[in-house]
Amino acid sequence: MSDFFNQVSRRKFILTAGASASAVFLKGCLGNPPENLTGGSSQAVPTAQPVVNLSPEQTPETTTVKLGYIPIVEAAPLIIAKEKGFFAKYGMTKVELSKQASWGSARDNVEIGAAGGGIDGGQWQMPMPHLITEGLITKGNQKIPMYVLAQLVTHGNGIAIASKHAGKISLQVANAKSLFKELKSSTPFTAAFTFPHVNQDLWIRYWLAAGGLDPDADVKLLTVPAAQTVANMKTGTMDAFSTGDPWPYRLVRDKIGFMAALTAEIWKNHPEEYLAIRADWVDKNPKATKAILKGIMEAQQWLDNFDNRKEAAQILAGRNYFNLPTPEILADPYQGKYDMGDGRKIDDKSMAAYYWKDEKGSVSYPYKSHDLWFITENVRWGFLPKDYIANNAAKAKELINKVNREDIWKEAAKEAGIASADIPTSTSRGVEEFFDGIKFDPEKPEAYLKSLTIKKVSV
Repeated sequence: MSDFFNQVSRRKFILTAGASASAVFLKGCLGNPPENLTGGSSQAVPTAQPVVNLSPEQTPETTTVKLGYIPIVEAAPLIIAKEKGFFAKYGMTKVELSKQASWGSARDNVEIGAAGGGIDGGQWQMPMPHLITEGLITKGNQKIPMYVLAQLVTHGNGIAIASKHAGKISLQVANAKSLFKELKSSTPFTAAFTFPHVNQDLWIRYWLAAGGLDPDADVKLLTVPAAQTVANMKTGTMDAFSTGDPWPYRLVRDKIGFMAALTAEIWKNHPEEYLAIRADWVDKNPKATKAILKGIMEAQQWLDNFDNRKEAAQILAGRNYFNLPTPEILADPYQGKYDMGDGRKIDDKSMAAYYWKDEKGSVSYPYKSHDLWFITENVRWGFLPKDYIANNAAKAKELINKVNREDIWKEAAKEAGIASADIPTSTSRGVEEFFDGIKFDPEKPEAYLKSLTIKKVSV
């Protein structure tokens, strides 16, 4: 697979579907904390780490960077790297973490950059960095080149359903097709997402389609601001939305809904959200970029020590970050314990969020094969043109090679003394398998599309 992502001739492409066509509901990308979560533990005091004796070759060009985040568990590596002193350890003493109101706000803020009052980069759903790079979701279609630098987390998400459907909808949604058909003729099953074409949009679409339901025909899919999702579920105006920790606990505790499925059940050890920064910032500050990565890598390793997760929950729950009434909302999910709210309980550490390594190897390393899956799913649902995957995905691979900087990740890992066994030697994680038995071979994306019964593209 050494030639998996060889460079190919660059060609322009356009997005053929508007945001309204991308209806699906997203995960726990709930920008601001929902109503009633106005309490919060006291903010932890940053921990001082022994500063590395940096050589001139590793001394950052700047000590300042502004990174955006959404208050969900995907942001933990950024927060822990700051609060535990891992950024400062590698010379990045002035990292500012900026809470974003929504994914749309994050996109807008990275467009203007930190110099204009925005952000330099931060936490992203996929493939937002690629779409921003090509100007497909920016104002005026302005191209803002970005670099994907690391994967932040795996797991930590699920599909939430209103309590009135308890006992009727589960992981195997095919068992509820009659319910969806019945609702379609009167009040269609309604689900929401917070940003189109990305992770949680794709999770819900995959789940529905695997059960024989067409996401664009059999359900009503809406874009709903994150702050309104819980309220809409309470009032009965919404049947489902995708959510991530810490929100499942709140849904179940308040008897608003239940979890039909964890994304860990849909695709075990799946890629989730990523660190990406504006390409112009990285090109100007290559040593600072690697310093940021080193701090995040150390934070990810710290987070994967389950003995540290109680402290992690306390830090994340603080007013400056998630603003939760109690850290306990994060405690059980961080140990792989989920009360699904419909009588089902999960107690399996392999289902918890992981940040550094999981059962399949590296989590932090940004495999290009995963970028290709996200882009292939965009083609599947008509968000990107069919020729994007033609000729063994030449156009997709060209964009991935431009955006995905796994080479910088490897350089940072080596400088940080990461064991060679923890540094992947291939840009592909190989064949992936989903809960319905479908397999994605990154060497054969067209074959994957052909294997899917429900899709918007003709292959």
